[in-house]
Amino acid sequence: MAWVFLAVAIIAEVAATLSLKMAVTGRKAWYAAVAAGYLVAIGLLSLALDAGLGLGLTYGAWAAAGVLLTTLAGAVLFAERVSRTSAVGIALVITGIALVKWGTS
Repeated sequence: MAWVFLAVAIIAEVAATLSLKMAVTGRKAWYAAVAAGYLVAIGLLSLALDAGLGLGLTYGAWAAAGVLLTTLAGAVLFAERVSRTSAVGIALVITGIALVKWGTS
């Protein structure tokens, strides 16, 4: 169940971040979605930790997935450019999280 909490927390955090982009570039009503998304994300993150996931792995997975999903969504929704350098950086972050996971197993 801990991984489910973490997965939903990541989705909520990405949704909140995308909402933040909408709020700063458009209607201010998006700030309600920003606040709600981050509150849900932090609440679920705490449940994932309470369910037994390690802090380093949890935060690393949260950060890596957040960077990846936000970058992809930014490219699709806001036509933001993803350079090769950015793609390599994301791959390195994901590799680093995999190493942390293997190192704590």
